[in-house]
Amino acid sequence: MTTYTVTAKDARMRFPRTIPHDFAKQARMKRLDFTSPTEMYAERFHMSEGLLKALNPRLKTLKAGDAISVLQVAHDRPTQPVERMEAVKATGMLVLYGPGDAIIASYPATIGSADTPSPEGEYKVLRIAHDPRYEYDPKKNFQQGRNTRRLMLPPGPNNPVGTVWIALSKPTFGIHGTPAPSQVSKTSSRGCVRLTNWDAVEVAALIKPGVKMRFVEPFGS
Repeated sequence: MTTYTVTAKDARMRFPRTIPHDFAKQARMKRLDFTSPTEMYAERFHMSEGLLKALNPRLKTLKAGDAISVLQVAHDRPTQPVERMEAVKATGMLVLYGPGDAIIASYPATIGSADTPSPEGEYKVLRIAHDPRYEYDPKKNFQQGRNTRRLMLPPGPNNPVGTVWIALSKPTFGIHGTPAPSQVSKTSSRGCVRLTNWDAVEVAALIKPGVKMRFVEPFGS
């Protein structure tokens, strides 16, 4: 644990009351931001909102200069170059390999589902987008509710792909963040590799376009 001091910028933050579920309504918003200081601090310090509130019952009345108890999240990132990645469906992990095929990092991940499985085989990272917009196209992916036309959803941590999109050479598939970090590795995805926003940011900092990405099937399949 450590102590964090609330900044003036933190105290000035304004939050939308809620993020509507309907994509058409989301598309009309300027940004899909955090909805409360609790959500903002919980994500910043890689905590559940429940733990954060239990440790800091005055979250709703914080002002600049106040101190809160949070997890110590600072750590040394791997320095070796990432040569390839594997999305391992059996363990629900994204594994990064360096020189000599040594594992240099791994992250909990949601990898596809029975209805919308992730692809098989090997691909490459094409590009990395930070704070991306999300293009909803029911003809390419899936239909949400009654939304039958293309929509462009604004960026933000509550965007459907979170704060990072890592595009793969398989069209419409990638590695990305999520608006629901507590559900990573617990629920299904629509074929992509879903990480917490903070892990997606770290992965994006460790890799570059051209890195190989392989989807590993469950044992016995």
